[in-house]
Amino acid sequence: MSKATEAQRTKFRVASVSMETPTIRHVVLAPVDARGFDWTPGAHVRVILPAGGDRPYSLLALPHVDRAHCSLGILLEEKSAGGSRFMHALKAGDEMLLSQPENNFALHEGNEPALLFAGGIGVTPIVSMAAELNGRGTAYHVHYAGRAPGALAFLEPLKAICGDRLSVHHDSDETRLDIEAALSAADTAAHIYVCGPSGMIDAVKAAAAEAGFPPERIHFELFKAAAPVGADAPFEVEIASSGQVIEVAADQTIIQALEAAGLDPLYDCQRGDCGICQTTVLAGEPDHRDVILTDEEKASNTVMQICVSRSKSPRLVLDL
Repeated sequence: MSKATEAQRTKFRVASVSMETPTIRHVVLAPVDARGFDWTPGAHVRVILPAGGDRPYSLLALPHVDRAHCSLGILLEEKSAGGSRFMHALKAGDEMLLSQPENNFALHEGNEPALLFAGGIGVTPIVSMAAELNGRGTAYHVHYAGRAPGALAFLEPLKAICGDRLSVHHDSDETRLDIEAALSAADTAAHIYVCGPSGMIDAVKAAAAEAGFPPERIHFELFKAAAPVGADAPFEVEIASSGQVIEVAADQTIIQALEAAGLDPLYDCQRGDCGICQTTVLAGEPDHRDVILTDEEKASNTVMQICVSRSKSPRLVLDL
């Protein structure tokens, strides 16, 4: 499972807080001891919440922030489950525990060019990627989209990093992002990176595939979990190795039901975008809600992401 053990946690102290937009806060954390940690662009840490559980946030590499510090951008969610409210209430001097960095959205090795798309708070890993590509001397271009002027966080440091390799788009005016045009101007050898709302990710993935970019060159990270669809119904999960049958309630994920039954499933993002919890389906019909499986994999009904997907049949038999 993804929860960090005590030995894997590092204590940080809030060094500064500031508002990037009316809903996005910039929090800079300094390590309390000398350990800190190393990380690569695209990585995230998990903030351990006082009430239990944790929340993942991408790490930011900003020109004006010491790399030994941990820089995070936090969107205040309208229906926060506690994580964003906690992060928006922090003040200088507060202390917290962070997990060691994990990276499910890493930059490619080598010097192939890159085309990066960021939507809203999805800009946080893209900033770090742009800084790394700058340092490598690799050709790249960033397309950053937001609802309207004033809604784009970390825009000034991104301009400082990218210069003329940045295009800014607003949904509210004539600069609105044209994904097909952006892809048509890209080098055919480029790697495509996209982070933002699920609709934007789906659009970039579909357009990139249509433009001929192979799947291994299309990389993405989603910032929100798949939303419930209508009135979800309960169903059963049978564990093939033991025959144990576990009921998954209408308001539970499979992961939550397995843990409540005393099992210890492996998972990470809980958003359906990392693939860590992928499980073989031996019987039953999954209700796929992830963004990582291809259409062919979903149609085969042989694998599923148990952190967000549910069941269309009364029972699923899983290879667990």
